Amino acid sequence: MVETIINYFDSIPPLHRALILVGGITFFWMLEGSIPLFRFNYNKLKHAIPNFFFTITTIVINFSLAFLLLKSSDWVSNNKFGLTHLYDFPLWIKVILGILLLDLVGAYLAHYVEHNVKPLWMIHLVHHSDHKVDTTTANRHHPLESMIRFSFTLLGVFVSGAPIGVVMLYQSLSIISTQFTHANIMLSKKLDKFISYIFVSPDMHKIHHHYRLPYTDKNYGNIFSIWDRIFGTFIYYEREKIKYGVDVFPDENKNDNIKDLLAQPFQKYQKPTLAKEKDGE
Repeated sequence: MVETIINYFDSIPPLHRALILVGGITFFWMLEGSIPLFRFNYNKLKHAIPNFFFTITTIVINFSLAFLLLKSSDWVSNNKFGLTHLYDFPLWIKVILGILLLDLVGAYLAHYVEHNVKPLWMIHLVHHSDHKVDTTTANRHHPLESMIRFSFTLLGVFVSGAPIGVVMLYQSLSIISTQFTHANIMLSKKLDKFISYIFVSPDMHKIHHHYRLPYTDKNYGNIFSIWDRIFGTFIYYEREKIKYGVDVFPDENKNDNIKDLLAQPFQKYQKPTLAKEKDGE
């Protein structure tokens, strides 16, 4: 069973990858209308336009650089390089380890670095400056960030030693996970909390999109929440109090304009506000 899955993702057709992306957005888009977390007063399609633009740029960049991913994964597999090759693990263990390590290095570490290196934060800011987070926000990344994220994914391949089938499986899971965690949906608090013990849940990630520190610099996880719990970056906040955006870039009109968003990384850096322990919002 595991071998069949990996063989499928080893040569997954581009059309199938596109269907995963489009299918996920469509599903969560409809679900948002049924069980919304926040009832935004906005034109949903108009709001999605800049987010879809950056989704397309991300696809183009990842497609253009895909040969590097293939070459790297082939090299680590052929040379038994990476942590999954330290022992002759059964295939299912190698797959799980590969996905965990790709998530740790390619997503959690990348996200943590972007928040803690000022020039990279200015690039990542495009993602955080969405004032109405929904499933289309998931791939709202500046083209420069798409390249940075791709670099960390390559690093994850070398650290893990994952073959291309595992890499493609991870990326497919990542797409669905980010669409799920950004979707404007409300699960029961008990279910959301239960999910968050291992996986990133919608409420957990929405806290990361709260407009002020320290919440912005917490809950970095992509698929697995365990990294935030292990490295002490997990935080809890009442979802009813969440306010999206970034306090030092409050202009919602500019934050919805593609031209302004493309220029956003090159603006003057402003020091964010650290919220008090009891946020009086």
